[in-house]
Amino acid sequence: MSKLGKVSKNLSDNLDEELLLQKPVSVWKRTIKRLLSKRSGKIGLLLICVIFVIAIAAPIIAPYDPQEVLIGKEVVKLKKREAPCIHVFGCDKVKPQHIMGIDGNYRDQFSRIIYGSRISLSIGFSTVSFAVVGGVLLGALAAFFGGWIDNIIMRMMDVILGFPSLLLAIAIVAVLGPGIRNALLAIAIVTLPAYARLTRASVLTVKELDYVKASLALGASPTRLLLFRILPNSLTPIVVLATLGIATAILDAAGLSFLGLGAQPPTPEWGTMLGSERNQVFSAPHLVFFPGIAIMITVLAFNLFGDGLRDALDPRLND
Repeated sequence: MSKLGKVSKNLSDNLDEELLLQKPVSVWKRTIKRLLSKRSGKIGLLLICVIFVIAIAAPIIAPYDPQEVLIGKEVVKLKKREAPCIHVFGCDKVKPQHIMGIDGNYRDQFSRIIYGSRISLSIGFSTVSFAVVGGVLLGALAAFFGGWIDNIIMRMMDVILGFPSLLLAIAIVAVLGPGIRNALLAIAIVTLPAYARLTRASVLTVKELDYVKASLALGASPTRLLLFRILPNSLTPIVVLATLGIATAILDAAGLSFLGLGAQPPTPEWGTMLGSERNQVFSAPHLVFFPGIAIMITVLAFNLFGDGLRDALDPRLND
């Protein structure tokens, strides 16, 4: 063997040894690293973390109880829908400080906005969790078993998709009665088909792969094959859709609350706050502006995070 051949063989052996000694990197660690390299993902994750901190620390941050009526509890008499008073910006220090003003029921608007983050996050995560569990289960069963099971499940999803989502949600709440729980159920039902159809498509692709056929040939039961081989490898697009779905759920819940079908007063929910003061947009714009900004920032945060996560999980963008 020539000297050059020996050197090449030694380099190849060393490289193989290094590769064997390297610890395998998990898919999610690699995904997180890619996510943090995306600007939209970083901004969205930062905003989500800030919103979570605000929601968790709401009793510390909020100066008042969100449902407390402040008539007779302040040194200076309050006015209904009083404008924001911030001492740093020149507001008279004799007057009590209300960063976002007073609403039409003499409650501190800032405290209600802070506590509203808790309600909006719980709405988003609970709604999406219900829709994901139901949609993944139905989609996986339809794709794995096929036949009449597939036809029945998919036709049910087609019926739901045949109605405009917001109108169907309004109809469901109108039948069940107004309230935040019924609004959550309605939103989950109208978003269920998206997860079912996506899961079905993903499972149909994965179950034709070689390792699934090998497990089937080795005698794996259908339940084990579905739960431990097919579903874990079909969840990547579901994770992205669920992240974006949180933003949609928060927006839909705010819309139902704005119409009086979701959270009911005096619950400090942003959509309810908008609906209660919608006629004061010119006389007391701060009562409409701040809840609207809170909804916008929260929805934007989850949309940016979902976009970054989608790019991080797309192998075509990470070669």
